[in-house]
Amino acid sequence: MLWLVVAALAVRQMAVVLRQPPGERLTDLETWIGENGVLHVTGSLYDSDRFTGTPFAGLVLKPLTRMAEQSLGVAWTFGTLLLVAALGIVAARALPGPVSRRTALPAAPVAISLLMLSLPVRNALHLGQTSILPVLLVLLGCFAARGERASGVLIGLAAALQPTVLLFAVLLWLTGRRRAALTGGAAFAACTASAWAAMPGDSWTYWVHHVAGTGLGGNADSLANQSLHGALLRAGLAGPLEIALFVVLAAAVCFLGLRRAAQYAADGQLLLAVAVTGCVAVAVSPTAWQHQLLWVLLAVVGRVGRRASDRPVWPVVVVLVITLPGTMLLPNMAVLFPVRDNVLLIVALAAACAVPFLPRTSEYWQHPIPTDHAAPVPARWSRIPLLPFWRRVLSRPNLLLELLLIRVVYSAYAHVRLAATAGRATAERHGRQIHSIEQWLHIDIEHWANHAVVNVGRLRGFFDHYYTTFHFIVPLTILGVLYVRRPADYRWARSTIGFATLFALVGFWLYPLAPPRLMPGLGFIDTVHGVQDFAKPDYGSLTAMTNQYAAMPSLHFGWSLWCGVVVVMLAPKTWMKALGLLHPLFTVSAIVATANHWVLDAVGGAAVVVLGFGLAYVLAGPRALWPGTVPAAAKPRDDRERSVPVPVPRSTDEATGDVTDDVVGSKQH
Repeated sequence: MLWLVVAALAVRQMAVVLRQPPGERLTDLETWIGENGVLHVTGSLYDSDRFTGTPFAGLVLKPLTRMAEQSLGVAWTFGTLLLVAALGIVAARALPGPVSRRTALPAAPVAISLLMLSLPVRNALHLGQTSILPVLLVLLGCFAARGERASGVLIGLAAALQPTVLLFAVLLWLTGRRRAALTGGAAFAACTASAWAAMPGDSWTYWVHHVAGTGLGGNADSLANQSLHGALLRAGLAGPLEIALFVVLAAAVCFLGLRRAAQYAADGQLLLAVAVTGCVAVAVSPTAWQHQLLWVLLAVVGRVGRRASDRPVWPVVVVLVITLPGTMLLPNMAVLFPVRDNVLLIVALAAACAVPFLPRTSEYWQHPIPTDHAAPVPARWSRIPLLPFWRRVLSRPNLLLELLLIRVVYSAYAHVRLAATAGRATAERHGRQIHSIEQWLHIDIEHWANHAVVNVGRLRGFFDHYYTTFHFIVPLTILGVLYVRRPADYRWARSTIGFATLFALVGFWLYPLAPPRLMPGLGFIDTVHGVQDFAKPDYGSLTAMTNQYAAMPSLHFGWSLWCGVVVVMLAPKTWMKALGLLHPLFTVSAIVATANHWVLDAVGGAAVVVLGFGLAYVLAGPRALWPGTVPAAAKPRDDRERSVPVPVPRSTDEATGDVTDDVVGSKQH
């Protein structure tokens, strides 16, 4: 099945590239070897900034200029995919041992799939870049080549195509493979010298005038340049001060990163050592464009964390950073722009200098501290929980991972919601259907409520403020309190609101609906957004912020109802439960009074919340009990349930990882 996924991804990537018009695909390759490319033009390769490779790369690409454009595009794309497949297979075979059969079998297809989904590979396929080849040559030199000479030659060839890869010769030297290191340096020098002999002017321009390619290509301060040099330029530094600071920081990163890489290589984690060295090369290169950042993905092989619950954090962070744009990872807040704009560089620096990867000699390498789970609670029906392995975790989830996943899921939700496009006519037709149903049921109170609120200034201001403010604040506050005070219930509550939101997306897609404020001729007043100009044909269309026809079901009411249900179920005091019920009451009043939703939209919101709670119950069973407590509702219904033990509080010895009971024995019910 995993290999079928690989095949599907490969077909999709080829289709995405080849379906584009000739002038919009393989743009870098076209500017190099196309009919008017720089390799066809007499004179210097660097008369313009279109060619950014080394003179040796130009020498290698020169023969391809004789190929037909159409056949070259297909061959180049297919060849690049083959290189990606080879890269994934080599990386999978290089995993540090011991590797179980359960890990070894899916390693190659999983690695290839991640590579194809990564931003560097997608970017290289779109542009027609050669950035995958140096990475593959290095991995072949480290893991597949037989003999020191072959290893050195492959790494020297890679460095001739991408000069900062010469740092791997230093890694070979530090790990005792000095003959391979010297051979790599000699191969690099030979390739560079041959290019210098064939193209002396171009070589002088690249190596001396541009100092190993610095300044070629796009602006060095653009977001695409994820190196220390680019980050310093984006921070406003320039001139000799920036150059001096860059040299100092690059030297420090090289020292720390290469020393760590040598230690991991000595520990038997050569693939991690290669990844760390690659991340060093990314950081210290004057220009590290997006298609050159595959080294960051290779760092996913490092194991971090003593606890089993913390072990997925580093792999998830790496995969998300290397596959998603920074705008999906962090919210659009000015204070976070420096992190968002340099997120790939930050992860590369962390892998090179900071992340405490476990050595293979650690007692936690193979056996991390296990996660405490609550004992399963008897369900009312025999097939519930449907997924018995989905056990109730008692420990608090990792905060970084939780925030990152919540942000990514919300970004995906926003993109899908915007993608659920619909024409104005369809949305208005559905609006008339909803209005007719409400008239038949005698619940069409929207017009009366809307005009009643408009005539009372303070009431209108209250509902407008409540509609625009509390939609996100209250659910996030409840999730935050549960995370701190009741982590097991936090996981359950988070799952229920997530399921409800997914069901709502289906509704947005299948039934686009114009809200009352966007229905012409019915006399509604938009108190929040102002008067709509119905004479313009594009009123109420999709904006850059939201899909205004995503009204059925109402997530404003759905999320508020979820808040009320969670507070009623978990709040310890009656007055807290009553206060929690006020939020859905105020919300349904606000969405109707401001003409942003029909009454039936609120019914739809309630329906998806019920489905969310129901799906969580079906998949995982009843809500987890707190250890050592037996609520009245959980008392046994017959003698068959009397032998089910109640979970007992447990503690973990931080030094040994041993788990012990805090009380002697365990109660039963």
